[in-house]
Amino acid sequence: MNANQYPKTVGPRAAFVVAELYERQKNIFSHADVEKISGLCSDSARGLVRRLVNRGLATRLKSGLFILVPSELGHERYYFGNPYVVAREIVGGSAYYISHVSAMDIHQMVTQPQLVVYTTTIRAIRPHFVMGTEFRFVCYKQKHFFGTTDHWITKTQKVRISDLERTVVDGLRQSEYCGGFSEVAKGFWMRREDIDVKKLVEYALRLDIGAVYRRLGYMLELFDLDAFREIETLRQKLTPSYAILDPMLPKEGKFMARWRLRLNVSPEEIKAVVRT
Repeated sequence: MNANQYPKTVGPRAAFVVAELYERQKNIFSHADVEKISGLCSDSARGLVRRLVNRGLATRLKSGLFILVPSELGHERYYFGNPYVVAREIVGGSAYYISHVSAMDIHQMVTQPQLVVYTTTIRAIRPHFVMGTEFRFVCYKQKHFFGTTDHWITKTQKVRISDLERTVVDGLRQSEYCGGFSEVAKGFWMRREDIDVKKLVEYALRLDIGAVYRRLGYMLELFDLDAFREIETLRQKLTPSYAILDPMLPKEGKFMARWRLRLNVSPEEIKAVVRT
């Protein structure tokens, strides 16, 4: 009998551990959690977890990290729950926040389903693949951890995400993690009534990255927003060098002296994407 043929039954000790995990709201758990609950030694706890996986009561997310399969799924043996909660657990106890296109998804700034989850962390973490979903991790310095908020992603689980303004600024910094500059502009336009432009500029100043000044100022003017003071603040930060508008695309197109940008995406193309 292979693992997929095992009935979803376990002995009293394993049943107790499962019940305790649910009681403690630890549906995502580690070997150490099972050791604490069961009082078993390390090897025995690992064996118990292995039986839970074999019986379809838990799914392995990565080495040493597992999730309980909800009983209401019946005979289903593979489950990984909310991807943003999984991202939080993969990071462990380190500082993190859900970012880039994943934060755009949470903030309702995208119109297409996302198959990659982006998380910003203070330490390098290799990509993970869990049941068809890719988890990528962007490493930032501790001083750049600002503009975040807690968000209840389920009724019982919350994750840390970038707020609306930080999501836009991160997108302008690394639009390759958001589908390109046009997608960031589209997300901004979708939530423009809720975005604080003054806070956008404050965040850009804290990051102090020339390309962000250029792209943000250009985007504010492109959408003809009433933000003269903020736009002038950004213009005062410009240096003589030029940046590319969309780093995902070839380095071509007109040079725009006002914002020291090379427009490898035309204003007409950006506005066409925004209208879709």
